[in-house]
Amino acid sequence: MWVFYLISLPLTLGMVVVTLRYFAGPAVPRYVVVTVGYAWFCSLSIIILVPADIWQTLTGSAKGGIGFFWSWSYWSTFILTWAVVPTIQGYEDAGDFTVKERLKTSIHMNLLFYSIVGAIGLIGLILLLIMHKAWDGGIVGFAMACSNTFGLVTGAFLLGFGLSEIPRNIWKNADWSHRQKVLSHRVAKMAVKLDNAHQEYSNAIVVAQATSNQMSKRDILRPYMDIIDNMLSQMLREDPAFKPSGGRLGENDMDYDTDDKSMATLRRQLRRAHEEYYRCKSEYMTCVMEALKLEDTIKNYERRDANGWKYVSSFSESRSGTLGSILDTIEFIWCCILRKQLQKAFAVILGCMSAAILLAEATLLPSGVDLSLFSILIKAVGKQEVLVQVAAFVPLMYMCICTYYSLFKIGMLMFYSLTPRQTSSVSLLMICSMVARYAPPISYNFLNLIRLGGNAKTTFEKRMGNIDDAVPFFGRGFNKIYPLIMVVYTLLVASNFFVRVIDFLGRWKRFKFQREEENIDGLDPSGMIILQKERSWIEQGCKVGEQVIPLARNFNGVNADIESQNVPLVRRMVPSFTWEIKLRLFSFRPYSFVLDWWVGTIPNWIASLIYINFD
Repeated sequence: MWVFYLISLPLTLGMVVVTLRYFAGPAVPRYVVVTVGYAWFCSLSIIILVPADIWQTLTGSAKGGIGFFWSWSYWSTFILTWAVVPTIQGYEDAGDFTVKERLKTSIHMNLLFYSIVGAIGLIGLILLLIMHKAWDGGIVGFAMACSNTFGLVTGAFLLGFGLSEIPRNIWKNADWSHRQKVLSHRVAKMAVKLDNAHQEYSNAIVVAQATSNQMSKRDILRPYMDIIDNMLSQMLREDPAFKPSGGRLGENDMDYDTDDKSMATLRRQLRRAHEEYYRCKSEYMTCVMEALKLEDTIKNYERRDANGWKYVSSFSESRSGTLGSILDTIEFIWCCILRKQLQKAFAVILGCMSAAILLAEATLLPSGVDLSLFSILIKAVGKQEVLVQVAAFVPLMYMCICTYYSLFKIGMLMFYSLTPRQTSSVSLLMICSMVARYAPPISYNFLNLIRLGGNAKTTFEKRMGNIDDAVPFFGRGFNKIYPLIMVVYTLLVASNFFVRVIDFLGRWKRFKFQREEENIDGLDPSGMIILQKERSWIEQGCKVGEQVIPLARNFNGVNADIESQNVPLVRRMVPSFTWEIKLRLFSFRPYSFVLDWWVGTIPNWIASLIYINFD
């Protein structure tokens, strides 16, 4: 047991550290990095404990050690998810000027959330008393089962979407022509989005400077304004190339000097605008670089005979000498031949694994029928410890990747972003909370697919409690009913059934759908112009994104016509309900975080689960 666990644990720790260093923004405090890293590590440790738990259950060996690790991992993620992370998240999102005031704002934001969770827990306890039934795991086991039921149900839809979309997207992205079309539309959209973020950041700077200029030095709020001035000066020093342009004052932009709460709102608004601009800039740079490298790959493949099967890059100098020539040939073979074929082969393998998972989920209901490929494989390897744990770990990790893939994509559409080296503290904390919340349900779902025979139960199943008893409305078969719903949903997604449904709903006036500007029927002209300009600017020694703002501003008029439906386009659609109006009403209030979650997230999330374009 411990061989696989001792190998996986340090690898997991290293993966967490590398991931955090890659995504965390420069302004993320160290205590946030430590909290997020610990939450991710505990969540992933649950996943690597499952194979060891299966092995011990099969062999019937002692389970004292693994029980301790289960308790440590599970309760660490539980406390972080429901108490520590929300408090730190509210603290980081607050714009107040003292630690005490920021903590008060955080507690106030989470008060509604805690009240609802407490009410649900009280209802569950009352149900347990009314049923007068003996619960094997006690009150704690019942609480764990109830808390994970939500993760099981929503996680089933997230898993189903990922099982369909990941293999399909990998296969489609292996097609250079398709990928180039998608990137051309995405570059155009990102450029306009970057210009909008630049204008919002410029507006925030102008408002802060105007508020500072009108406030006297003897004003009681002047110390707060000095903090904002120092923050703004530091932001501008960190990026001397940034030049505010297009900033303007609105009707109520000079009302921030009324009290300390309005000054906190001004500080929060400036920080958010700063984070949004650099997040959009990072996404734009990533997209442009991918598009330009893809153009290089296509050109090298078309000119392979003229270049002598050597890769010629427009971003690096050509290598010299015999070794350099060999490396150029190896790079050509990898970029132009092997990578494309490996992507397709990988998509086929993942597609087969998705089909095996769906078959295992669909055959849970019939008793006595074991068509789970993973269950058969684990039983086939017999008493070989490492093979049993590898056979359990690989499909479990794939299920986690599918679930988190859908979770991140849906979240990035609505309430957080995961951007290389520009992810804010609030987004990191929200993501770590979601990761921790779904790790136990995914593991429980996988254990249902592994039929160990007899009445054998893993330590995790005993500690987690029986989900069937936590959902009495479906009787004892809830564990076997919800996977069937997930299978049907996945097949509908794979067959593009919901595209027609969304097209029908798009004609309803009570709904508003935001169209995704990815018309894959052809290249986007504005995107191709931007890419040509960026390539020429790179050749002149400029960095990506330095000169794009004036150019992108020219496309804002076209974007406005599209939004007003003056320009007819045929596009795939992403659902976005008009609930977003509430963001304007509550954008900088202390209770905005809770309202954003309960008023805006739930309906958007449900709609996003139906159909999302992830190309």
